[in-house]
Amino acid sequence: MTCIINYSQSKKSKDIESIKSMCGCFKIDFNFAETFVFSNDEDYKKSKTYKSGGLEWGQLIVDEKNKISIQHLLIVGSKQFPTIVKHWRQDWLYQNTDLYIYDKNDKWSFVNMDKKDVKGQWTQKVFQVDDSPRYEGTSSWVHVDGKSYWENTTPAPLPRREFSKRSDYNVTLRGNRHEVTNKGWVHDQNNQKIQKDDESQFVLAHEKGYSTYTRVPDEDCKAAVEWWEKNSNKWKMVRDKWNTIYGLNQDLALKPAVDDKKLYSYLFSPTIVDKVEIESTIDMFLMD
Repeated sequence: MTCIINYSQSKKSKDIESIKSMCGCFKIDFNFAETFVFSNDEDYKKSKTYKSGGLEWGQLIVDEKNKISIQHLLIVGSKQFPTIVKHWRQDWLYQNTDLYIYDKNDKWSFVNMDKKDVKGQWTQKVFQVDDSPRYEGTSSWVHVDGKSYWENTTPAPLPRREFSKRSDYNVTLRGNRHEVTNKGWVHDQNNQKIQKDDESQFVLAHEKGYSTYTRVPDEDCKAAVEWWEKNSNKWKMVRDKWNTIYGLNQDLALKPAVDDKKLYSYLFSPTIVDKVEIESTIDMFLMD
């Protein structure tokens, strides 16, 4: 499925064009650094500055009037022998009223918004590598002074680079800005690391994130395109199962692991390809 714009050049069509510009092949550079620290612990140690990069393919998998879905595939290893890693997914829904807002500790609260509060807005829904929920928020795309960007602040689980290393906070309040550039796009973040319980929350530190996606020839991501052609049916079954769960429109809680294994460890197994197996595996992680 190619990223072709078929809509008149209205405000909405500019929004769609900006979203679809995140499709294709990109050289990515991730940069994260803690900035301000508010911990009272004298022994507090800031997270090390994080830098990483690679190639990533943004595959358009849903292209509808009011919904666009992009699956990101990371390409690692050598050019001669690349390995494809199913990465994050982002869905964009126009004037969507149903959201799953992250609470804490693998729990999400279902929120139904008033139609008038989301008029002209797009919800970005971000999913984990196993298509379980991550975070989502609704805002308007802005096109002004030659810039096109979308900004939103919403709570989220800890990022993968942190959750195995940090236990002193359990929520990331993510300030996300997606901006289209003449070279690709930028994901600019201003985050807060928060320790939250049922009674209160404390901001432990602030974090700056700046990730650049520089467009390169699609040919550079050929291995990812071929991988998706071979594996897309399996992951459609995974998405269909999750869509059934999300369609219940109720609070959601997940087990962090089953038998000391994460959900992605099960679903990434090449032996799990059957619809019944996929659905029963996901069901194991649902909390009553």
